[in-house]
Amino acid sequence: MENTVIKFENVTKKFSLQSQKTFKEFIPALLRGEETTKGFTALDNLSFEIHKGEVVGIIGPNGSGKSTILKLIAGVMSPSIGKVSVHGQVSPLIELGAGMHPELTGRENIYLNGAILGLKRKEIEKNLQNIIDFSEISEFIDQPVKHYSSGMYMRLAFSIAIHVHPEILLVDEILAVGDTNFQAKCFKKMNEYKKDNNITIIFVSHNLKQVATFCERVIYLNHHQIFADEIPKKSILLYTIDEKQTNKT
Repeated sequence: MENTVIKFENVTKKFSLQSQKTFKEFIPALLRGEETTKGFTALDNLSFEIHKGEVVGIIGPNGSGKSTILKLIAGVMSPSIGKVSVHGQVSPLIELGAGMHPELTGRENIYLNGAILGLKRKEIEKNLQNIIDFSEISEFIDQPVKHYSSGMYMRLAFSIAIHVHPEILLVDEILAVGDTNFQAKCFKKMNEYKKDNNITIIFVSHNLKQVATFCERVIYLNHHQIFADEIPKKSILLYTIDEKQTNKT
């Protein structure tokens, strides 16, 4: 389709895991000719499309591959098999604060992270005060972030990321940032993006209530495959049934 912005074609993602836990165990195993790594399949032959303006939730148990999908869309990793096509500027609200430098001040980190996320200096300067105001840490903005609490750190990182004005927004469990009031403000901002038909949102969360109210479509992953790709009510129902059965065993 013409308005397809994300397309996964028979995508498999595998990782190699070291079998030995320590370097002391690794060397003798290597000398004996034993296998030192084992494979782990994070995603197994996934195919789906996401269209411009859609708000798509991704749910599933821990380790099912949700974050791996986001990282493939963001381009921070490549598939082992298959093809991932992405059309549009991506703003990943995943691993918030990964680009923060602890020795730099909050203000300096706004420029650093803004550049990492693709903003030009003029754009950062234009949005600087809005970023500071949204983060609610203006009195600490010229202090090194190594002195920030984890909440302050994450609020600044979130505030920077949401001022990128993306075409594709990737959200991974970040609406638990800060206190209840700040979370509400974050969700209000997300709803503003939702109303913009030019912005596509991929929303990963264990909060099924948020997924049900925020998303138009939900992909349910389990055992590294797609179990459902339906309206929120259907996908969430299948997930909750499977979770109950799993907990009984």
